[in-house]
Amino acid sequence: MSAKVRVGLIVFFALLGALLSAFFVPTVLDSLYGGLTRAAAATTDRPNGPRIGLQNPPDSATVDQDTIAIPTRYNQGREPATLIALGLLGLIVGGALGSLLARGLEATTTSWEKMATADKVTVFIGIFFGVVVSMPFLFVLQGFGGVNAPIITVGLMVGLSAAAIYALRSMEEALPWYAVGGGAKKKKTGIKILDTNVLIDGRVYDLVKTGFIEGELYIPLFVLNELQYIADSQDSLKRVRGRRGLDYVKRMQTEFSLSVGNYDRFAADQNEKVDARLVKIAKAVGGDLVTSDFNLNRVATVQQVKVLNINEVALALRPEVLPGETLAVHVVKEGNQYLQGVGYLDDGTMVVVEHGRELIGQDAEVTVTQVIQTERGKMIFADARVVESDAPGYQRRPKGQK
Repeated sequence: MSAKVRVGLIVFFALLGALLSAFFVPTVLDSLYGGLTRAAAATTDRPNGPRIGLQNPPDSATVDQDTIAIPTRYNQGREPATLIALGLLGLIVGGALGSLLARGLEATTTSWEKMATADKVTVFIGIFFGVVVSMPFLFVLQGFGGVNAPIITVGLMVGLSAAAIYALRSMEEALPWYAVGGGAKKKKTGIKILDTNVLIDGRVYDLVKTGFIEGELYIPLFVLNELQYIADSQDSLKRVRGRRGLDYVKRMQTEFSLSVGNYDRFAADQNEKVDARLVKIAKAVGGDLVTSDFNLNRVATVQQVKVLNINEVALALRPEVLPGETLAVHVVKEGNQYLQGVGYLDDGTMVVVEHGRELIGQDAEVTVTQVIQTERGKMIFADARVVESDAPGYQRRPKGQK
């Protein structure tokens, strides 16, 4: 809602409040004053004194000399000063109500614009159902005397509409317009959607088995087809990886709560890429993506889909190494620089060993000199010449050498 529309709405209600207050409040005051005076006249009993008579208007009838005339209309309510005061009061109250109404309409309009198309269809169908079902009750109730049929029908209409919307929202997964429109659930369901990479990797099986990943596991049918395609590849390495992924699927389906293909209708377009379809399903069912794909991680994060990256979990679980500490490392090959050797820790972290070329093929104790954090993980630089020891005359020896 624009600022001009909001100001115009406030001004309209302020003027309307001023007019209603100036014209109708005096009438209300007359009614109240007249009711009080009639009640006072009816309850007063003065046998030895003058009688109390009602005079409306004061000069319209002749009043007996022994009668005290009391007007039934509050004449001061139509004095100019009173009308001005009532108008100002109505102006203030109307402006306040107009401001509240403008804020409510603005909030409602914003919520409606942000609402998914499928949710709008649900609301429309629910309201339509409430109106259609409640209309016959209006004609039935009108046949009974003393029953306020319109008010009862409106209440019934609101109740039936709310019940219909709630029922439709609880059946989102089965409604066709949610599958077509991609209406996303606002609540998180805890469903873990597995990508092809994590199935081939196999570490997700250990995470689920240890309880670090909980909830329902879900594998889209197109992911399973991709695994089947890799398992049938002519490349022996790809074939082994695909078969390993299928083996993990079978093991998880046997040991855990795993479903396949139940939510594929939310990404029914087979011409789309696998990553785009995974994100669509995650948004539709309110689930989390489990992957080790860096690009899929970025795309899903941009679209506000929660991602559980197996590589990030592995990096987080790696032990912290500080310069000056001693490590046991197996040197496996030469480095890029002169006399350098390269080794790996048990968790796969690469260690560049200065003066480690002579130790290739051996386990050695090295001293950490520098730790560098990269996008792919940590890289450790160490020196094979210096190893801290309290024993005098200590000399570095490869591990296993006596």
